[in-house]
Amino acid sequence: MAVIHRTTVEPTKLELLASWLPSRPWYRGGADGPELSKAGGFRLDDPRGEVGIEFMVVTDASGPAPVTYLVPLTYRGAPLDGAGHALVGTMEHGVLGRRWAYDGCHDPVLAAQLTELIAGRARAQDQDVSDTPDREVAAECTGAVPVPAELTAHDDSEGTRLTAPRGATLRVHRVLRPAPDARPALPRGAVGQVTGCWRTADGARARGVLAVLHPGAPA
Repeated sequence: MAVIHRTTVEPTKLELLASWLPSRPWYRGGADGPELSKAGGFRLDDPRGEVGIEFMVVTDASGPAPVTYLVPLTYRGAPLDGAGHALVGTMEHGVLGRRWAYDGCHDPVLAAQLTELIAGRARAQDQDVSDTPDREVAAECTGAVPVPAELTAHDDSEGTRLTAPRGATLRVHRVLRPAPDARPALPRGAVGQVTGCWRTADGARARGVLAVLHPGAPA
């Protein structure tokens, strides 16, 4: 299980995101940059214990209406080869030293563990407490979950598509919207999804879809 350290991080994660988010095609905030606050999130464990995996949920109050984003991040003790385009920034961790923070959709460790979560082979962990499951994160799976390999990430105005060579697609929602009911239905054609909760700008609790898995072409 990942250990949550009670220490300082410079710059903070919100400060890193404030400078990075405006470069994303799904950013909806004001021209002067986002005004961010933490709204929720969870973690996943790297089986090798080398990469920190966090799914941050942040709310941006800079635009005409608040927008809530899902930002999967990975934290590494050294640069990830070939992923310079996905670097969010570096920070100094009070215990672990320098950490490289990446857009996790471009990190194969996060993609693999998100798929494991959908398949029921991994459990979401509390964002702030060590060795504690996050019971508000729910994974649903109705079919075979392909093992991720050579996933390619593509950003658009709504989120990120992680596509495998045979067409399997893991869709990560970046702009979050509350679902109309407590248990969002699995989209047509999908074999799995992840839903989770966050706090809205007015302090209410919301649940919505975070990621959806569609199968690839048959062998």
